[in-house]
Amino acid sequence: MTTNRRFEFNRTSLLLSILVLSTYATAQSKSSDYACSKDVSAQMCTAENTCGSASSPCVVDVKRTANAASSTPNIPNAKGNSLFCIKPGTNVQWKSTGKDIGFVVDFGPGSPFDPPGAILGGSDRSVTVVAKRPGCYKYSAGACRSGAIYGMCGQTNVQLIVTAN
Repeated sequence: MTTNRRFEFNRTSLLLSILVLSTYATAQSKSSDYACSKDVSAQMCTAENTCGSASSPCVVDVKRTANAASSTPNIPNAKGNSLFCIKPGTNVQWKSTGKDIGFVVDFGPGSPFDPPGAILGGSDRSVTVVAKRPGCYKYSAGACRSGAIYGMCGQTNVQLIVTAN
């Protein structure tokens, strides 16, 4: 049974990757819908929307919702898919608290993290990256239930700011 679950997860991850990459161009073309397309300043980042620090990680939960996907940082009263900020040097742990969920988080060609590139994880595999490059970033987050069929995956477009200090 373990082999079948791994096969299903790998197949789901592949389908999710295709979904995320195909919607990434759409997300980039709707730049007017994002704070990143506006004059972004440090004033957008407050204690209420800043996640983690150099000494404590920021944990972001990527889940499949009823209609799409959700990306929620571990900030008190945080709402899914809302703008959040992190400071350079902060470890960011991407994970899913949903059962049997695989996810892809993609920043496109310009990732603020080391290591760069798409972040692939799931319910049983969190991924930690380090915020390195300040700026405002748009990303696509997709989530699929393991063994999902067409229509069981969800995707969302979110933004985050890596502050200058």
